Amino acid sequence: MTQQTMQQSADNLVNGIDLDILMGTAQAISKDAGLGACRFRASNKWQGGTRNASTITGFYGAGEEMAHKQTMVLSADEPPILAGDDSAANPVEHLLNALAACVTTSMVAHAAVNGIHIEAMEAEVEGDLDLRGFLGLDTTVPKGFTDIRMRYRVKAAPEDMKRLRALAKFSPVYNTITRGANVEIDVMAFGLAENI
Repeated sequence: MTQQTMQQSADNLVNGIDLDILMGTAQAISKDAGLGACRFRASNKWQGGTRNASTITGFYGAGEEMAHKQTMVLSADEPPILAGDDSAANPVEHLLNALAACVTTSMVAHAAVNGIHIEAMEAEVEGDLDLRGFLGLDTTVPKGFTDIRMRYRVKAAPEDMKRLRALAKFSPVYNTITRGANVEIDVMAFGLAENI
């Protein structure tokens, strides 16, 4: 890489986001809407008790299959009060993490595109869930979160706070949680001779 290329690349970094790459992707999708269609995947395997782990290796995007640089494993468990070993975050904690991570990424990337410089950002997220629904003790109680609160502390110009709050709504996870998604569950038996 030449000194001039490195300088151009550094000049186009805002909030650690390479605007050349991000804007190139947006421009390609604006010319061919089909490039925007993505399919993300995870394979989950039960490990006994309340433990399981999801493996993520790749996804479909920009019109082709893409492999991640490395295989990622996300473990899940439950705390002792739900008969778990507490060896990993539980699934609803993973959901809170996914929400915080996605909103953060969305805010930072969209802020970069809009010329908003961020020096630091931290979030606290918490959700209210009544176990009576999950445990089947009361059919009138929802099985999932009823309320989620996110609190961000951002080191940026005070006049940008309102704009940053609006940019958070670009988050795909935020939109999935607040607007819902069609979820289809198919359950089938393993064959006796099948390798699990």
